[in-house]
Amino acid sequence: MRALIIKEVTGFMGSLIGSIVILVFLTITGLFLWIFPGNLLDLGYTDLAPLFSLAPWIFMFLVPAVTMRSISEERRTGTMELLLTRPLTEWHIVAAKFIAAVVLVLLALLPTLVHVYALNELGIPKGNMDMGATWGSYLGLFFLAMIFCAIGVFASSLTDSQVIAFLIALLLCFVLYSGFDLMASFDALGGMEGTVRGFGVQEHYRSISRGVVDLRDVTYFLAVALGFLLAARTVLQSRTW
Repeated sequence: MRALIIKEVTGFMGSLIGSIVILVFLTITGLFLWIFPGNLLDLGYTDLAPLFSLAPWIFMFLVPAVTMRSISEERRTGTMELLLTRPLTEWHIVAAKFIAAVVLVLLALLPTLVHVYALNELGIPKGNMDMGATWGSYLGLFFLAMIFCAIGVFASSLTDSQVIAFLIALLLCFVLYSGFDLMASFDALGGMEGTVRGFGVQEHYRSISRGVVDLRDVTYFLAVALGFLLAARTVLQSRTW
């Protein structure tokens, strides 16, 4: 399995899509944080909240672009059967694809630490940035990326078309991130508003971004990601039923 993970990671980094994903993410976040109107310098606060508000929407498009070929390409080219002839189970394949996608997202996130350093240095007085909330937001963003990667791998397992896999993953990411918040805004739900919001990712992402790591939020992120990975494994196993 380790060899498959290394192969996937090096394949991502050596491919055009991997480089584009990292470049696009860093460019968009950099422009919104420092160049476009309403940037950090205009706001005058040592707070990276704009980054953590923007990043989920960028990931919603970029992560499906990364994962859309993970399994669908194997199915289209017929190499899935070749992988299964080796000492690998469907779970090993799904997990390797997932881990490789998460590693690529982490590589995209690492350069954004420059923004943390710059903002901390620009603060008056220097170093008055709320690092607890910042690291909590990074942790939340990591968990969010995990869920999006799991969704992307699951969507890729459903079809041998990369375009369809991308669209399915994009739709699922949007529904899980914003759909429950939108449903909670309906007056017809009455007192169930909080319960409905609790099913969505955004509520837990906001909670952990405050800098307080709640076991309920962590459990939610891990359970949802694991659920989609198990669903992807089931889809692969169903081919032999």
